Amino acid sequence: MGSQITLPLWVVIVLALLAAWAAIDRILVPSVRWAVRRRANRAIEELNTRLKLRIQPFKLTKRQVLIDRLVFDPEVLHAADEYARESGVPREVAMEKVKRYAGDIVPSFSAYAYFRIGTRIARGISQMLYRVRIGYRNDEALAAVDPSSSVIFVINHRSNMDYVLVTYVAATSSALSYAVGEWAQVWGLRGLIKSMGAYFINRDSREALYRKVLARYVHMATSAGVTQAIFPEGGLSRDGRLRPPKFGLLSYMVAGFDPLGPRDVVFVPVAVNYDRVLEDRMLTSAAGAEPGKKPVFGFNALTFARHFFHHVWMAMRGEWYRFGYTCVSFGEPVSLRKHVTEAGIDFRLLAPEARHAETEKLGTKLMQAVGRVVPALPVSLVATAMLEAGENSLSMLDIKQRVSDLIGELERRGSYVHIPRADRDYAISVGLRMLTLRHLVLEEDGNYRANPGELMLLKYYANAIAHLFDGAAEV
Repeated sequence: MGSQITLPLWVVIVLALLAAWAAIDRILVPSVRWAVRRRANRAIEELNTRLKLRIQPFKLTKRQVLIDRLVFDPEVLHAADEYARESGVPREVAMEKVKRYAGDIVPSFSAYAYFRIGTRIARGISQMLYRVRIGYRNDEALAAVDPSSSVIFVINHRSNMDYVLVTYVAATSSALSYAVGEWAQVWGLRGLIKSMGAYFINRDSREALYRKVLARYVHMATSAGVTQAIFPEGGLSRDGRLRPPKFGLLSYMVAGFDPLGPRDVVFVPVAVNYDRVLEDRMLTSAAGAEPGKKPVFGFNALTFARHFFHHVWMAMRGEWYRFGYTCVSFGEPVSLRKHVTEAGIDFRLLAPEARHAETEKLGTKLMQAVGRVVPALPVSLVATAMLEAGENSLSMLDIKQRVSDLIGELERRGSYVHIPRADRDYAISVGLRMLTLRHLVLEEDGNYRANPGELMLLKYYANAIAHLFDGAAEV
């Protein structure tokens, strides 16, 4: 009984490490987890007192819980049975697909990542690249929206910068949930985007099972009051005009709407415009692609490096300017409850064809509302004036007269025109400087004319506001 047992040193080290791990797992980790969760809950409570649209419990639910709810949703289970029967595969195989789709779609929202990291990055990038301005605000109309409503921001899509800009502008109002395409499925960026509440979608998938899983998630989020942002155009404008809307996400949001239910759905039109779109040359180069054919955009590291260091060199010489102004305007909110009441419809009771037709009417109405509040910026105004002049050269006085006439016409139509410093001459000078620096407009002996080799890009910026002169946003 009193004999000694000699153990090898490596065994003692292993046992010590296991004991330390057990102590950490049983004592320290639960304590740290409790402290972190308590601090996070306090932070969320504080945020909810500051935000106009509160963070709903749905966004704070554990991700695995949401995945399980989605996987075992009755409609999803029925779709899995249909897929298994039509494809001739075991039901277990279909359910594995459902789990994979649900895992790809459901985000893992973190209030810390959104408000402490995401919005700060968004603010820094936005202010570094642009002079950010707010056009129409509609504060009274937005304040009148029932806080319990599901608010959906409907936004035109000019640039991938839209995600960054709108996140920054809306940071004091709510945490937005975006539908993000495959472009962001890259290491590092994917995790950050998911932690900010965005969900990934495969826009090209036509598989009924995938569409059903996506539809049920969007329905769950909308029913729970999650504030969302959608880009109905489904892609970036290649010619600067508003694109015809697509109705996939919108149909998922309205298909199960109960007009007599406790929660309304309110769509808020949001319009953005830029003096310079970062991807403008890439987009206009694809403007002539075959209709319906998706262009393939490649990343050229050498081209990126050349432009990056060129701008750094300009900044070092004091010759670099930010990419002009960017402006965000908010339109009149559209209540879905009011819309279906006036139309005398219930989306849940409509046949598929009728439901699609009514969704199309609603989507077109929303995009027209977005188009009406697109801000007119200096570059778009000057580009319009230069194109109207054709091959003729214009003096500075001629340009100011033409742009002033355009501004007057837009103001008579009730459109928002951003005039920096409330000085028209300064606004025109800023727009002309942006275009001459990029050689879209050529200066010769104090006169200016459109560069014949850059007409496509000039039209791109003029098209951003072309619909405002028609009196309505035609999409």
